[in-house]
Amino acid sequence: MRLTGSTTLPIFLCSLILILVNVSGRAPFACDQRDVKIRHLPFCRSSLKVSDRVNDLIGRLTLKEKIGLLVDNAGAVPRLGIKGYAWWSEALHGVSNVGPGTKFGGDFPAATSFPQVITTAASFNSTLWEEIGRVVSDEARAMYNGGMGGLTYWSPNVNILRDPRWGRGQETPGEDPVVAGKYAASYVRGLQGNDAGDRLKVAACCKHYTAYDLDNWSGVDRFHFNAKVSKQEMADTFDVPFRSCVLEGKVASVMCSYNQVNGIPACADPKLLKDTIRGDWRLNGYIVSDCDSVGVFYDSQHYTSTPEEAAADAIKAGLDLDCGPFLGVHTEGAIAKGILKEAEINGALFNTLGVQMRLGMFDGEPSAHPFGHLGPRDVCTPAHQELAVEAARQGIVLLKNRGPSLPLSPRRHRTVAVIGPNSDVTVTMIGNYAGIACGYTSPLQGIGRYTRTIHQHGCKDVACANDKHFNGAIDAARNADATVLVMGLDQSIEAEFRDRTGLLLPGHQQELVSKVAAASKGPTILVLMSGGPVDISFAKNDPQIGGILWVGYPGQAGGTAIADILFGSHNPGGKLPMTWYPQDYLSKVPMTTMDMRSSRSKKYPGRTYRFYNGPVVYPFGHGLSYSDFVHTIASAPTILSVPLHGRHHASANTTLSGKSIRITHAKCNKLSITVHVDIKNVGSRDGSHTLLVFSRPPAGHWGPHKQLVAFAKVHVAARTQQRVPIKIHVCKYLSIVDRSGIRRIPMGDHSLHIGGTIHSVSLEAETLGVIKS
Repeated sequence: MRLTGSTTLPIFLCSLILILVNVSGRAPFACDQRDVKIRHLPFCRSSLKVSDRVNDLIGRLTLKEKIGLLVDNAGAVPRLGIKGYAWWSEALHGVSNVGPGTKFGGDFPAATSFPQVITTAASFNSTLWEEIGRVVSDEARAMYNGGMGGLTYWSPNVNILRDPRWGRGQETPGEDPVVAGKYAASYVRGLQGNDAGDRLKVAACCKHYTAYDLDNWSGVDRFHFNAKVSKQEMADTFDVPFRSCVLEGKVASVMCSYNQVNGIPACADPKLLKDTIRGDWRLNGYIVSDCDSVGVFYDSQHYTSTPEEAAADAIKAGLDLDCGPFLGVHTEGAIAKGILKEAEINGALFNTLGVQMRLGMFDGEPSAHPFGHLGPRDVCTPAHQELAVEAARQGIVLLKNRGPSLPLSPRRHRTVAVIGPNSDVTVTMIGNYAGIACGYTSPLQGIGRYTRTIHQHGCKDVACANDKHFNGAIDAARNADATVLVMGLDQSIEAEFRDRTGLLLPGHQQELVSKVAAASKGPTILVLMSGGPVDISFAKNDPQIGGILWVGYPGQAGGTAIADILFGSHNPGGKLPMTWYPQDYLSKVPMTTMDMRSSRSKKYPGRTYRFYNGPVVYPFGHGLSYSDFVHTIASAPTILSVPLHGRHHASANTTLSGKSIRITHAKCNKLSITVHVDIKNVGSRDGSHTLLVFSRPPAGHWGPHKQLVAFAKVHVAARTQQRVPIKIHVCKYLSIVDRSGIRRIPMGDHSLHIGGTIHSVSLEAETLGVIKS
């Protein structure tokens, strides 16, 4: 538009236009109040129910427009004032620029990058997990308001770390289903906002459903893998975190995986999508494919004869959104062939558009939303960055402390040799699915804040292909008061589509560690960066190595956290969220074998602490402190009667099968036991203690050796005591799954293990309607 006359007029108009567009930087996605033709339509009325608004909008769309909304790069509908939208954004441990929905630049050059999930999981602190989610969603909303991000984040990854070789194990909360489920619900609540009713702050997504934990191993990749999973393993392990994510976290989305499950692609299986996720768990949201999964099961798995059949199978199975172009290309043909109905497309759109409505994307001006005030000042704040440091501190695990050798002292250790390929890294610390961090503190920088350092890499990278640079590292150790070796892995060793072939340190790293430790004048401390477990038996057994820390991938401030632990400013309290196996475990367990339970006849040792029979380098839940904590059970029941639903009282004997009760026959709602545990810090340092409560079911059942049933993070000052109430839901945590996939409560003695303390609770079936005290 050309303006003439006084120069003050165009300046005024330009200012007015800027105000009208959006004070926060983004024009409305839809239902712009300036569009008088659109704003009064029912789908734009925020006072109406979401379902009514969605149905009104769907009724106004043409078939072509509907198909354009079935893909992640959703098309615009200009005649209804709807802009195009990129659904794919990631926020695994901070806002990421993986995926086209979010980008950095301008007022948003970076975002807080928290530790990788496996590290944060080691904190066993569900309050921390939710707080990280809240901070990440603050920054995500701020970037959306500023026109730089989306509102649909395909995180978290809650797959079980079934095999130690998996390159994406770093993204997960570890091997335990209870921990993974609790993490899922906590992080999702933080992301989505648990106090906004049906409105969503951002829409989270739990992925990848299901039995996905292999990327590329020994000629088998995720695009062709058929995971053969029993009903028992599905109900007992693989379903648990996703069920918790949907039922407890109220997640807005679930992503189906590339692989097949028992011969059917996960994204084409109505039993998984329609019956389980949406039926049994009542998902209020949408189901999305992993990127190009529909194309994969047609092109790579050859599951259907035609692309139109693939499109129809996916939508009929319950898929609502295709990350990829496949449904956009082939859905119309499926309708033309009569193998898909337009009403089935409407059903998919009802779920995706419903989430967008709950996000406020059809409410007009974003700044008027409950989260519309968030902007650049709310990203990379000092408080957010301090939380990243604290998360790293809580996730670091002290594996060994001989002597003790730790903590170091700036007074006694005035010069520290800092050695290793990960000693001065930055980007390595944030792992994968990360964004651009606010700033970094490397291990070398962190240690340098406490004392003078002598730095040598020893190896130029983690591959450590030769010993050319060993001599400089050895000399540095000889001349320093203490030596810190920062070794381990990075994304060149373990990553998406890169599973490991072994569990040992890569290349000549072990040789470097041993030679430096032998030469070191003072204590030698090994610091390991990795997502998966590493067989460091040599270091565990080497008396020259005084201490070992596992730090995972500790995020943007990892160096600060590592140094704070090394020098005692923070007392370590992390625990391993996965089993550390010896190298020879791999020769006994093909990565393609999905069985968790061991088998003597097959000479199969099993998987994870719940079922594995064999030696370990370090067990699940291992982690030391600079203090000593003593547990005492102050009070706990010894007998509990399990009440049955009325119709089962007269036939209690038929309800019992092998002395167990189906949870569907028990009155589960308020059936729990409370154990009060006294935790005494008998050391001289304040510390946060990770309380882990395991249960061992009665013998003779199909259950695990033991199962984590509760955990808590408790701060206990030196030489003081805290009493902690632990509530254990009987049906959820003291049940086991039989071979038919039916969850049951075993009758008899359940042993609760809390540190070195054991308490037995006897469960008895109540058949007369009287609950015993």
